[in-house]
Amino acid sequence: MSSSLPLPIISLRIACALAMATTLVACQTTTIDSKPAATQNALSHSKIDQDQTTKETQSSSALTMDMSGRHEYQLENGLKIVVKEDHRAPVVMTQIWYRVGSTDEPTDKGGISHLLEHMMFKGTTDVSSADYERLIAKFGGVNNAFTSYDYTGYYELFPANRLPLALELEADRMKNLTFDDKEFAKEHQVVMEERRQRTDDNPLAKAYESFRLLALPDSPKGESVIGPMNELESITLPDLKDWYETWYAPNNATLVIVGDVEPTEVLAQVKRYFGELSPSDLPKRPAVSQKGFRGYQKVDSEQAVQVPVLLMGYNVPSLVTAGTAGEKQAYALSLAQDVLDGGLSARLESRLIREQGLLTTVGTSYDLLDRGDGLFLIQATPREGVSLEQAQQAIITEIEKLKTDPIALDEISRAKTNTVTGLVYAQDSMEGQARMIGSLQSIGLDDRLLAELPAKLDGVTIADIQAASKQYLVKDNLTVMHIVPHKNQADKKK
Repeated sequence: MSSSLPLPIISLRIACALAMATTLVACQTTTIDSKPAATQNALSHSKIDQDQTTKETQSSSALTMDMSGRHEYQLENGLKIVVKEDHRAPVVMTQIWYRVGSTDEPTDKGGISHLLEHMMFKGTTDVSSADYERLIAKFGGVNNAFTSYDYTGYYELFPANRLPLALELEADRMKNLTFDDKEFAKEHQVVMEERRQRTDDNPLAKAYESFRLLALPDSPKGESVIGPMNELESITLPDLKDWYETWYAPNNATLVIVGDVEPTEVLAQVKRYFGELSPSDLPKRPAVSQKGFRGYQKVDSEQAVQVPVLLMGYNVPSLVTAGTAGEKQAYALSLAQDVLDGGLSARLESRLIREQGLLTTVGTSYDLLDRGDGLFLIQATPREGVSLEQAQQAIITEIEKLKTDPIALDEISRAKTNTVTGLVYAQDSMEGQARMIGSLQSIGLDDRLLAELPAKLDGVTIADIQAASKQYLVKDNLTVMHIVPHKNQADKKK
């Protein structure tokens, strides 16, 4: 089984590739082609707020999420089914999402969810691993799997008339997986080697793993998805079987089907293959929360890097953890992130790279649609001759200006449009549509909220953006890491 990164999973903007590389683990048996989910001058505040809704609605509310052809069902055993009709091509995407990921793992078994994902391709009592691959190939299918903090997913793309095959294969391995000692030993080594390549041999990934532990000390999202090596080594075959029997059940899964299908026929087929599977008594999932405002933290990390790198992270809520009362703050943080880093004309890029020449690269990340508290993350590389301290201060200066200086209407309009268009473009592919549905359903959000997103964003004022920035983007809520070359590297360079 080969490994590669999956498409981004519904993040309104992930500008930091490093973050993606260490928070999502994917395993592919065959590749799949599809498009990734994207990515007035100063007036008085009162005047801006008064005029804002009318002017910005023209750009953001004109864009809509296509929710037509969506159908939702639930079987008696708890399996949720979401069907989305898309008749543009005679194919069907089938994805099954289990609500279990690395945040659910015991403190001494990091990486067990991803390791089980590997074993899910090693055969059942009815279909061997080799037969599974032959069936996929014979009938023109491709398949894939991925593990994240909050879910583990498996999918197949087939000609539309082969939907029953995809359902039969997934229902079979939901309950009939075999646990062979030899296959486990092989996949155990594969996963550990994957960790070596992705993290241990990647200086930035190693540093970022340490950074998350520092910035999210009380949250299971402080750990990496793939897990620490010593914990990976300790996982046994009985551990893996117990994890499978605990979490892999119809009442802990969402089945998403997008394609050239007829919903009532789909439901009949799903009942045929999944209807007799028994639900499980599911354990309570751990809280994914992190107390913020713990005081300013800064560490240096010596790594085998050629140039210094700056990481800054503010502890922030997501739409889920903000709740109904705080949802506007979450939307405001998302727009603040885009004002700072929403393309070539955004503030950090235009001011710190092109105008002042202080940085060579800068990127930000804030995941609005997340099950737990997260980070407003900034990663930057200073230009030669500029220190990390200078780079950090320059970024903080721009954040302080965001809080107090007027935000031009074209900036806020562009931020809102960027957010919505990224999600609209994700619907270009069947895989993109299915991922939008499955990822939101798996973190406890209804995917239909995307249809409300333009109106929600239009309800956010510039005053809201500045208020959220003043509350969360403060030194008392900031963790910083300066990633620097080893001293002997620096001496050699001199």
